[in-house]
Amino acid sequence: MNKTIRRASVFCLLMVLALLVRATWVQAYEARALADDEHNRRNTIAQYAQPLGDIIVAGSPVTGSKETDGGDLRYKRTYTRGELYAAVTGYSSQAYGATQLEGIYSKVLDGTDDRLKDPAAVLTGERAAPGQVLTTIDPDVQKAAFEALGDDRGAAVAMDPETGRILGMVSSPSYDPSGISGTADGDAWQKLLDDEDKPLVNRALRQPLPPGSTFKLVVASAALEDGLYGSVDEPTDSPDPYTLPGTTTVLSNENPSAPCENATLRTALQYSCNNVFAKVAADLGQDRLKAMADAFGFDTEKLDVPVRASESVYPTGMDKAQTALTGIGQFEVTATPLQMAMVSAALANGGELAAPHMVSRVTDGDGSTLQEFEDGDTERVVSKSTAEQLRSAMVTVVEEGTGTNARIDGAEVGGKTGTAQNGVDNSNTPYAWFTSYAKDESTGRQVAVAVVVEDSGAARSEVSGNGLAAPIARKMMKAALAG
Repeated sequence: MNKTIRRASVFCLLMVLALLVRATWVQAYEARALADDEHNRRNTIAQYAQPLGDIIVAGSPVTGSKETDGGDLRYKRTYTRGELYAAVTGYSSQAYGATQLEGIYSKVLDGTDDRLKDPAAVLTGERAAPGQVLTTIDPDVQKAAFEALGDDRGAAVAMDPETGRILGMVSSPSYDPSGISGTADGDAWQKLLDDEDKPLVNRALRQPLPPGSTFKLVVASAALEDGLYGSVDEPTDSPDPYTLPGTTTVLSNENPSAPCENATLRTALQYSCNNVFAKVAADLGQDRLKAMADAFGFDTEKLDVPVRASESVYPTGMDKAQTALTGIGQFEVTATPLQMAMVSAALANGGELAAPHMVSRVTDGDGSTLQEFEDGDTERVVSKSTAEQLRSAMVTVVEEGTGTNARIDGAEVGGKTGTAQNGVDNSNTPYAWFTSYAKDESTGRQVAVAVVVEDSGAARSEVSGNGLAAPIARKMMKAALAG
């Protein structure tokens, strides 16, 4: 064999080996990436080739599947009372993907999760029967929140303080996920995107706002835990009016005639005295306040319920005047309704915060458990004594103070109102907040609730936590206690 033929043969052999190596690489290592590529339409066709598994509330599905009229996507998602449960389920759309529980558990719901398959099916790639997602939502609490919020822009969360189970979660305005579940829903999708009220945003989890005076519960907790004051009934060192440290700015109280000068923490919560809590915050300093806020769940980047909640923030790098303003839930303090429900829940549960969760179990098609979320996984936030004292003060707020619209006959109810500034120099409509707990001693049932009303259309002078948010919380608490 001459040299030219030999070289050509070697070259061809090397080319064949290169092709074999490349083919092996693609099949062995890149197959999964290609299969999972978002532009691979085969995935979408396979996903909707059979009915999806369901999301369950109190034993009944709130989702379904419907056979389409044509095309290569055989089934599409449907929702029972979609607007009511949108903040829980999210959406599963043939065109726009999936969010919330629909997105997190998409592989369980469409039957592609490997946990659903027997070993042979894993090797063959055969699709298994879809699984189900069982939620902790109480339909009566959910309905009470949805109807009470009505056309108001805002959100509400209810949770069991002892177990951490989320009993209700509503964001308003809502939307019907059925309207965007197909491939020909472009107009409906664009309308949702263009809506200035942002119905696709889950305000309960994903819209941190200034919490206003509801944050005073965190400040009071820090004052007691750090020994600044020995009890909620000890007089504080709180001049009225109070001038922010290092400034000439005088901090006023909503009720000028309230007995806020040197008031006890109980009285200061009852009348929501800004001078007291601004002074307490300045005395404690930002480091101790941040430590207490973080213990309640602020500044947690990965708060998954299992949908991830946006981070609630207690700021740092402040001067003393700015620290004082954080004492009344202003400056750069932000919180989600979930976070403020967690504050009340920890105090209601003797100072221990149970991890919030809205899924109890994930099952396969036969009902066998794939994943379970245990109740009562707790961390201590404040001492039992501090929790008892603050619950007592919260009861005073509801019985004799700014939260009277939350009273429930025959139940122990404690709460804290808040009216948070919105915009430069409070130029926009303030946010109305209420966070609370309720207990029925005869049945042992209890619940913690947080409500924020961003805009109700009410006149500015009528915006208050007691006027707008407390009645919503009351209806949710009544539903939860009724069981």
